[in-house]
Amino acid sequence: MVQLVGFDGDDTLWHSEGYYQAAGEAFRTLLSRYVDLDEAHINDVLLSAERRNLKLFGYGAKGMTLSMIETAIEVTAERISAADIHRIVALGKEVLAHPVELLPGIRTAVESVAVRWPVVLITKGDLFHQEAKIASSGLADVFTRIEIVSEKNPECYARVLRECGAGAEGFVMVGNSLRSDIEPVVRLGGWGVHMPYHVTWAHELENGLQPEHASRVVRVSRSEEIPGAVARIAAVAA
Repeated sequence: MVQLVGFDGDDTLWHSEGYYQAAGEAFRTLLSRYVDLDEAHINDVLLSAERRNLKLFGYGAKGMTLSMIETAIEVTAERISAADIHRIVALGKEVLAHPVELLPGIRTAVESVAVRWPVVLITKGDLFHQEAKIASSGLADVFTRIEIVSEKNPECYARVLRECGAGAEGFVMVGNSLRSDIEPVVRLGGWGVHMPYHVTWAHELENGLQPEHASRVVRVSRSEEIPGAVARIAAVAA
C-alpha cells in the first residue's frame, strides 16, 4: 500500500519555468544586436552550455545566468559590452526575485493528500532560491519532510525513501517532469502522478521511460485531479 507521497516544487506547486523563459527571450533580444540569432543557433549554444555546466553550477537561475554570459561571449566573439553583461546578470537576479505564485488548486490538493498519507517535498535547484520559495509558498508546514537536492536520480530517491522508512513500491511522486520526477521513481519500483506544465525546459523533456512503465504512471491535467490519482494508485498498489 502507499506509504509516502512526494511532491515536486517548481511548476508543480508554484510557477517557475515561465520566468526562465522570459529571461531567455530577453537574452535573445539583447544578443540580436550583435548576431543573427538563427545563424548563431543561440538556443542550441545556450542549451549546450547549460548542460555542460550543470555539474559545476547546478540547476537554477545562477547556473542559467553564468551559462548565458558564457554563451554571449562565445557567439559575439568577445564583442559583447560590459554593460550588456551587466544586463544579463540583472536578468538572472530578476528570476531569483520573482514572486511565488501557487498553481491553481494546489494547496487544497496537497492538503487533501496529506490527510491520508505523509507527504514530502522533493525539489532540486539552488539552495537559497528553493528555501526562499518554500518559505514564501506557505506550504512548508504541510510536509513531514523537505528535501532540496542537487539532482533527482534513483540514488537520490532511494536515499530519501530509506531515511523516511518507506519502500519504493509504496511511494508515489507527483511532478511535472518525466525526467526528474517520474522516471527515477518508477525505475525503483514506485509510482508517478504526472501533471505536465504548459512550458518545459528542453533538458527536462528528455527521458528514458519505457512502455512497460506506463502502468505505474497516472497523468492528470490539473491540481484538483491529484488526490484522486493517488487514491487510484493506492487501490492498485494494495
